[in-house]
Amino acid sequence: ADGGRWEAEARRLPEMRFTPREAFAAPTKRVAFAEAAWQVSAELLCPYPPGIPAVVPGEVLTNAALDALTAVLGAGGTVTGASDSTLSSLLVLDLD
Repeated sequence: ADGGRWEAEARRLPEMRFTPREAFAAPTKRVAFAEAAWQVSAELLCPYPPGIPAVVPGEVLTNAALDALTAVLGAGGTVTGASDSTLSSLLVLDLD
């Protein structure tokens, strides 16, 4: 009976291109925040509040995730795990 609901929830899950372990060992590059959409994150990005990871290494960075991170910063919050605390740039996997 709940099959349709679970399928809808699964479609909203982020796309994991690599496992966090694979992402940790992969080569990385720094890109401007504005160019990070649809690239694969090399960082664990955890907005505070609420303190729950929004992006994990190996996950594709979506516009929605990036918008949420900037909203937290704009409201006076922080993003832990980011190598650049201002979010001017992000570390992504170097897939070239």
